Order: sequence, then structure tokens, then C-alpha cells
Amino acid sequence: MKTTILNKLHKNLGAKMLPFAGFEMPIQYEGVNAEHKTVRTAVGVFDVSHMGNFFVEGSQSLDFLQYITSNDVAKLSPGKIQYSCFPNGKGGIVDDLLVYNLDKNKYMLVVNGANLEKDWNWVNQFSDKFEVKLQDLSDQYSILAVQGPKAPKVMQKLANTDLEKLKYYTWTKTNLAGFDNILVSATGYTGENGYEIYVKNDKAEAIWNALFKLGAEEGIKPIGLGARDTLRLEKGYCLYGNDIDDTTSPIEAGLGWITKFTKDFIDVELLKKQKEEGVTRKLVAFKLNGKGIARHGYDIVDENGNKIGFVTSGTMSPTLKEAIGMGYVPKEKSKVGNKIFIQIRKKQIPAEVVKLPFVQ
Repeated sequence: MKTTILNKLHKNLGAKMLPFAGFEMPIQYEGVNAEHKTVRTAVGVFDVSHMGNFFVEGSQSLDFLQYITSNDVAKLSPGKIQYSCFPNGKGGIVDDLLVYNLDKNKYMLVVNGANLEKDWNWVNQFSDKFEVKLQDLSDQYSILAVQGPKAPKVMQKLANTDLEKLKYYTWTKTNLAGFDNILVSATGYTGENGYEIYVKNDKAEAIWNALFKLGAEEGIKPIGLGARDTLRLEKGYCLYGNDIDDTTSPIEAGLGWITKFTKDFIDVELLKKQKEEGVTRKLVAFKLNGKGIARHGYDIVDENGNKIGFVTSGTMSPTLKEAIGMGYVPKEKSKVGNKIFIQIRKKQIPAEVVKLPFVQ
């Protein structure tokens, strides 16, 4: 099993470590609910170094990325970032990712740690048709996510540029904690104000320590991946392997906004047909109106107990103190306000389709 460069540090902090995406990762420190509250009210730091970093450069790097991703990469300029996905040629999704425009003809793709090998093999299938050079430098980089309403104040103490002016889904390079040319982006997976720091492994622990030294007044705390999951679910962000996968299309998953038909790309005709003619099922958000928690894989049933879909993600919302979830249901059951039922053991718990996000 792989470890991040900060593995020993997490253990010294008393983190509960578990396998995640092929890595031994910190799942929680003081508890999911407490850590969740820290990010919603103050500031927390996640080690997300299990994520992958692929670099693409060459005269046809734009053409290459236009073909293998669903979003319109031509809309990017250096300093900008885009959320996208790799269509799999069968109407499903290989992975979702972030595309960073680093320079003219140079990009960084940030992919899910669980899909590193799969994604690398996938993008290399098409590279020989374009003038591009691909590098997988995932093992050389650490990624720290600093998230929460007080994140800008903490980060500003470390940086020599005004990071508070950094717009959402843009990046800059700055001197951070005494290190030059550190890439900092205004991105995150929590729905809160925040940043992600991309740094070579040998600088990661020093930057982590600087964050906690200078962020002490703001109540900064380390946060595990357990709270990352409850935070993203409250905002309705998809998790690969749960809400989206090789069998779900971006149109079904409500990701039509990252699927642009102004260009040619893998699955363009199939997805365009889905967009125009509609899909038979949709990913919806729901709240339970009875006791229980909807877990990944549970059946969604109708009033007669007939299976009509399945739960993809579910939890007890730490903010709302209500059971929330997402899942696929037939299109005719997907309207906000519709009643559905979640099969929890032998009971059918009533639920209602609601609008995202769960938490503003």
C-alpha cells in the first residue's frame, strides 16, 4: 500500500489511518462531526496527496485534451482551471478531473487517486495521434487543501501575494512559507472558501507546519477524509466510484454543464443524443423523512416496494442533523418534491427529492 509523504506526521497526530484509493490515509483525527464543523466555521487542512498529477505539453496539447475530455478546454487561458471528465466511449465516465492551464500548450490534469493507473492507461491510448508529451509526476507532488471561511486569512499569513483576490477556479504561483514558485489554486471539494497547494514532496511537511503555526489563532485543525466526504455531499458534489462511474453518463449525473458540444470528443454523438432526447434515469438528491441512513448501494423503491433505483451516497448531515443522500431514479421520479422510499434492511423509509445543494 502506498503512503503520502506526510504519513508519519498524521500518525503522530493520532489520526485513524485506513486504506483509501490504494493509500494509507487519515480518515479522522478527533471525529468526523467535529472536523466537519471546523471546516464549515473556521479552517481545516486535508492531505489529498493521493490525487494524481499528469502533465501534458506539446503543440497539439489543446487538440488532445479537447478530444479526451468533455468540457471545452479552449475556454481556458494560463491561470485558469476547469472541471471536466473523461468519457469512456460507451456513454460512461472513466474519471472526473481538473484541468489546469499552466502555460501555452502546457496543462496539468488532477485525477482521482483510486484511478491513477486506469487514467494513465486511458490517456496514453490516444496520445500517439497527437503531438504531445505526457508525464505522470503523481509520486513527486503533495497536495494540501486548506478549506473554510478563515482559509484566506491563514493563507495570507504564508504568502507574499494577495491570495484573497484569487478568483474561484484560478491559480497563481507565490512565495509560500519562504518557498518560491508554489502553485496555489482557489479550488476545493468542500463548498467552502479555500485553496489547494501543489508542492514537491520535500517541501510538504514544512508548509504543513507553517500552516499550523500561523493558523493557530484561527483554530486551524487537521481534517480527515471522512469529513471531506460529508462536506462534499452536503454540497452535492459527485464522488467517483459512488455517484459517477463507467456505467453513468455525465448527462444522467447532472453534469451536462461540463459536457460541451461545440467540439468533437469521445462519445460526443451519444451524449448529444442523450442531451436532446433526454435520459431514462437521473441522479437526484433526497432527504429521509424517517429514521435511518441511506448507504451506498441501498435500493430506492416506490410506494409498492418495487425497486426503481439505487443510492449512490448517503450520510447523516452534520450541519442539518438530517439524513441526506443521492441516487439514481427514473426520470419521471426525479422532480423536486417527489416521494420515494429507501429500503433500509426490512423497512421502507420515506424520502423526498430535494434541490441541491443541501447546505448553502
